[in-house]
Amino acid sequence: MAMAMAMGVGGHRSSSAGAVFTSQVCSRGAGVGTKVAVRVDHVVKAIKADDGSGNGKEKNTLGWKSTHLSARPLTICRVAGVSSDSANTETESKEEAGHRLCGPPLRGRPLPFGATACEEGVNFAVHSSGATAVALCLFTESDLQQGVVTKEVPLHPVFNRTGDVWHIFLPDLQSNLLYGYRVDGRYILEEGACYDARRILVDPYAKAVISRERYGTLGEGGDCWPQMAGMIPDLHDEFDWDGDFPPRIPQKDLVIYEMHVRGFTKHASSEVEHPGTYIGMIEKLAYLKALGINAIELMPSHEFNELEYHAYNPMMSDYKMNFWGYSTINFFSPMIRYASAGNKNCGKEAIKEFKSLVREAHKLGMEVLMDVVFNHTAEGNEMGPTISFRGFDNHVYYMIAPKGEFYNYSGCGNTFNCNHPVVRRFIIDCLRYWVTEMHVDGFRFDLASIMTRASSLWDKVNVFGRSDELVNDTVTTGTPLNEPPLIDMISNDPVLRGVKLIAEAWDCGGLYQVGSFPHWGVWSEWNGQFRDMVRLFIKGTEGTAGIFAQCLCGSPHLYQEGGRKPWHSINFITAHDGFTLADLVSYNQKHNVANGEDNNDGDNHNNSWNCGEEGEVVSIPVQRLRQRQLRNFFVALMVSQGVPMITMGDEYGHTKGGNNNTYCHDNFINYFRWDMKRADPNGFHRFASLMMNFRRMPKIRRFSHWR
Repeated sequence: MAMAMAMGVGGHRSSSAGAVFTSQVCSRGAGVGTKVAVRVDHVVKAIKADDGSGNGKEKNTLGWKSTHLSARPLTICRVAGVSSDSANTETESKEEAGHRLCGPPLRGRPLPFGATACEEGVNFAVHSSGATAVALCLFTESDLQQGVVTKEVPLHPVFNRTGDVWHIFLPDLQSNLLYGYRVDGRYILEEGACYDARRILVDPYAKAVISRERYGTLGEGGDCWPQMAGMIPDLHDEFDWDGDFPPRIPQKDLVIYEMHVRGFTKHASSEVEHPGTYIGMIEKLAYLKALGINAIELMPSHEFNELEYHAYNPMMSDYKMNFWGYSTINFFSPMIRYASAGNKNCGKEAIKEFKSLVREAHKLGMEVLMDVVFNHTAEGNEMGPTISFRGFDNHVYYMIAPKGEFYNYSGCGNTFNCNHPVVRRFIIDCLRYWVTEMHVDGFRFDLASIMTRASSLWDKVNVFGRSDELVNDTVTTGTPLNEPPLIDMISNDPVLRGVKLIAEAWDCGGLYQVGSFPHWGVWSEWNGQFRDMVRLFIKGTEGTAGIFAQCLCGSPHLYQEGGRKPWHSINFITAHDGFTLADLVSYNQKHNVANGEDNNDGDNHNNSWNCGEEGEVVSIPVQRLRQRQLRNFFVALMVSQGVPMITMGDEYGHTKGGNNNTYCHDNFINYFRWDMKRADPNGFHRFASLMMNFRRMPKIRRFSHWR
């Protein structure tokens, strides 16, 4: 029987976690203004929940307001759709002439999803299969900060719905507005139904999400989770790409640098004008170019809440943060508080800053890869907050057990239902957006094995829309699939097939697919076996020479039989989680006391060796041995066949004091130390830079296949 995992609401994952539950793209032309009157026999019922007062307000607080509409004639707009003269007569009567936010709402169209601008206005479309009532909530920026809705527009359950898609078109919509949805329906947790009209939800397709202005600052009244809203796009908002074109570097030639946007320039020694931002990072791209890097892999830069773990940490005398960002709120929006502009222009300036980063990286011949987290979201388990996906369709977006518990293959409280048809469509749309609109060059998929697991209610009808009259076609939720539909779709998508696709080929449910991830000939993998075997060999573990030699040759024991090439192995020795390279030769045990969890978090198996003495204050012979070991590791990484990946700071020997789980530290522990890089007391930075440029010489990376 499925059991619920005792997890935090949306906490960082533990590596020991088990497999348990826990357009109207607008039509234009003469037809828009042609209307035919139609009498409706029944009362048009607005979305409502009576507060008992009988009084309504235009600016209402974030509770559900009462709106009673009388019966009246409706009109059919032949092109724009079915509409009433107003979707909200109470609001209509209160709006003063010349101060309306929009014209009379129209029916709209079900595709594309999200908010889509055109000359006449904006179309809104969102999926919700079990909703009984939906309202579109509009905000000005000032009203959002005060927690009040500027205007609420009910959607009619017949005229504003096509299948499971609710849609509406607002003509002549005022600029610089934000939006969300209020969704009502059944609230029965045991059945996985979580519709709650008290919440205003973020559209999963919102292109920018606005809440707090600055990174790490609390909301009004000390709120860590203030109301969020999506940016309404402006048709005339343009960005100058200056002829940008993707570098399209052959995968076998890549040298990848895993990095954190904020951590890269936040330390004062970076001396940039806007530290900790996309713009600040641009100032340091030339350094990466000179280092020998031609692909930067950004740790999560989708919208997340850095205050998710906000609590005083007495061990550091500061507050814990969700620094790494592996807890996504919205997959279309860049992290707004990584932008120097913050919320300016409803987030549009933040989008431009991200685009500027990509454009300037391309000018230097560097590709930009994104670390994407389609395995879970910030909403956590059944005790977590309702922000977006849960409120629209809990049982669609998440793997739900029969009694409403959440499957927890991610170790973070919930598991994204990746192979459900609606979720597959969502993920494909999202990836295409980042490639076509934001010009990114590829993706690293966090805990990618979750994307190979069967969705809830898996069967031919649910997944493919047909049964083929097969018997016993149902597969248990979470079962690994040999040909997962999502991976198939990504691999063969005409837009995505040409970008870099990198899988972290395992999950927290025990599924380990290094060497066996379904690949269609286009997927690479983080080679965890390379990491482990190189660590063991260089620290002197007996019996590892043979497998170490295989790793140097591109791991043919993992990839040759499946028809892949050496470059499908992403070779790494360290990553963001775990020891840094310097700590790997300085500590035998983790030292995570600074996290405030009594050293109980983080992995206990690090395959490290301190060279004879624990910590940083050691004898001169041990220091010299450590310097040799650092160079041994770097040489092994750079001469191995496959694609090398180094972690930010390893090139100068950054230390985290033996902490192998620094997810919660927005401080010097995670910041790139430009002063230490410049000092380079042992010459290791110079050595690392020479090795990376040596790696890019044609004779070193000449092998494209095994002989």
